[in-house]
Amino acid sequence: MELEDKIYVAGHRGLVGSAIVRQLIQRGFSNIVTRTHKELDLTNQSAVQDFFKNEMPDYVILAAGKVGGIHANNTYPADFIYENIMIEANVIDAAFRSSVKRLLFLGSTCIYPKSVKQPMREDALLTNILEPTNEPYALAKIAGIKLCESYNRQHGTDFRSVMPTNLYGENDNYHLESSHVLPAIVRKMHLAKLLEDDNWDDINDDLRANPLSDLKLGDSSEKILKVLNHFGIQFDVNLKKSTVNLWGTGKAMREFLHVDDMAAASIFVLELDKNKYQKNIKSMLSHINIGTGKDITIEELANRIKKILGYEGYISFDHSKPDGAPRKLIDVNLLSDIGWKSKIELGKGIKLTYEKYLSSVKLLN
Repeated sequence: MELEDKIYVAGHRGLVGSAIVRQLIQRGFSNIVTRTHKELDLTNQSAVQDFFKNEMPDYVILAAGKVGGIHANNTYPADFIYENIMIEANVIDAAFRSSVKRLLFLGSTCIYPKSVKQPMREDALLTNILEPTNEPYALAKIAGIKLCESYNRQHGTDFRSVMPTNLYGENDNYHLESSHVLPAIVRKMHLAKLLEDDNWDDINDDLRANPLSDLKLGDSSEKILKVLNHFGIQFDVNLKKSTVNLWGTGKAMREFLHVDDMAAASIFVLELDKNKYQKNIKSMLSHINIGTGKDITIEELANRIKKILGYEGYISFDHSKPDGAPRKLIDVNLLSDIGWKSKIELGKGIKLTYEKYLSSVKLLN
């Protein structure tokens, strides 16, 4: 890739897309093309085709898509499968028709079966049934991989796929109805800590920056406590003690990768020499895992976040809620052998994430 090459980053406002844009700029790439959803609806085929004809990008990074945690996947399964398949199909086909040099598709490790040998290798794909709570999203991501592979086989394109593990970091989604587990725990404990400190100024700042449904500016503290309780942030006004309630048993194990590491790995794979890339993958098994190769229970994660944030209240787990897959650790040997390893340790990453979250709340107020 040359510094003057035109690079279209789809999903530049999202967690991964924004990190990739930041790193491309840091590396000297100046011809970066982006569009907001309002400017370009990626589910609209004709609009996407027109965009590619007009812009003619040299490289495409497809980081756009509808994402969310267990609750969001359970609540909106049709939206997850439809929107993601449409985005992938439209962008990948348009990239082919406009002779894009190379495309990188970003998927997810939820593509792997629920019951599969750990750590999950790339060749575990399509070997068993998927985790039911996010099956529609997983099927859409599998379709994206197979679209890339099929265009490569039929048309000789150079479309690549990477599968990141659970991501977190700057510009994450902290909405308690749709966020993933790590940012959800960070925000819940942050608010619980503020309740114990009787810091209503910062609570109101947080709610203005990241609104919750059923709450509006000027609502009473009693109304705020009721809504926070609905989202698993309970406060005993007599004891002045908070309890953060989390879904599941806390025993499920997850792997977490800081988004800056993900951005670095994505650019690394995109820039790989074509011969080196093809030497390490197969035509019908072309995706590459991106992760740390280390996992932790949700309970251990919660306690680590609690310590970093200085939260002194309680943690409880709602066993009536689903855990999702019992374990999701990926095998990262393929990417390691090619020449890339993660650098940001989880504790450091959580600290960076919390600092960015506090900064974002101040900026939005």
